[in-house]
This record gives sequence, C-alpha cells and structure tokens, in this order.
Amino acid sequence: MAEGSTRADFEAYVAARYGALLGLAYLLTQDRGLAEDLVQTTLTRCWLAWRTVRAEDPTAYVRRVMVNTHTEWWRRRRGGKEVPTDDLTAAVAPTAYGGSLRLVEHSDLMQALRRLPKRMCAAVVLRYFEDLSEAETADVLGCSIGTVKSQTHRALTKLRVDLASQETTETR
Repeated sequence: MAEGSTRADFEAYVAARYGALLGLAYLLTQDRGLAEDLVQTTLTRCWLAWRTVRAEDPTAYVRRVMVNTHTEWWRRRRGGKEVPTDDLTAAVAPTAYGGSLRLVEHSDLMQALRRLPKRMCAAVVLRYFEDLSEAETADVLGCSIGTVKSQTHRALTKLRVDLASQETTETR
C-alpha cells in the first residue's frame, strides 16, 4: 500500500470523525484545552500504527487509545491541576452532541460526572454518550463485560443521588 493512500485514508478519517472525537475527549476530561490535547495525542499515536489500524475497526481502536491515553495522563497528573491564566469562556465551540461547550461545561450533569471516579466516568461516557454496547465498552476499557455492567450501575446510582441532592439544594 502506498504512503499517499495511507495518508489520504487517515486524513479522511480525521476529517470525518474529529468532532465526535473531540466530544468524547471533552466528556472524559471536562476541559476544552485538555480535550484538544487528548485528541491530538491520540491521533498522533494512531497515525504511527494506521496501516494496522485501518484493517481493523479504526473507531474502536482510536477510542481505546484515547481512553488509555487519558488514564495515563490522569495517573501522572493526580497530584495537581493546571490553572488557566486567562478567561477563555468567550470562546464557545459546538460539541458533537449539540449545544456548546460552555453550556455543557456548566451543566449539573457535567459537574456530577467530574465527581465520579475516572473509570466510572469513562464507562458512562462510552456507554451512554458514545452509545457503545457493553462488549464494545469492555473492549475499549480493557476489562470484562461484568465490570462494565457494575461500573455503569454504580456510576448511574451515584449520578442519580448527586443530581437529586443538587435539586434539593437548589429548591431551598
């Protein structure tokens, strides 16, 4: 296979899927800048293996690389967070799920997702925002279907409790 056609295939894939990948990355990171960095790092890693990747299901492979990269970053950064120096809230971009990042970023659901453990958050995002099956989610996360079921069940329970307590607090 010629380098030119491999490059063209990769560029076509990126053009077609970039918005959805950015949406997934944002849901995982809850930060626009980190989401863009995560997509770029993921695509760089995938480009290096693209000849092998495109023979399989490229989207499943790319999702798995993204989740693994996010987990790797999270483990490294556990000690501290970057603090932005400028207010960038005026820059609003549409998400792959409709609406804008500003609206999604400040929603009660996003705040509740931030409070979930990272693995539970990833399971919920993959199952309900990316609409993957339990088997596909297990493949991306590198775990069993039973683990996906238990993680999503526990996460949904925590989200319900969290959102209900927010509602109660707001009505007072």
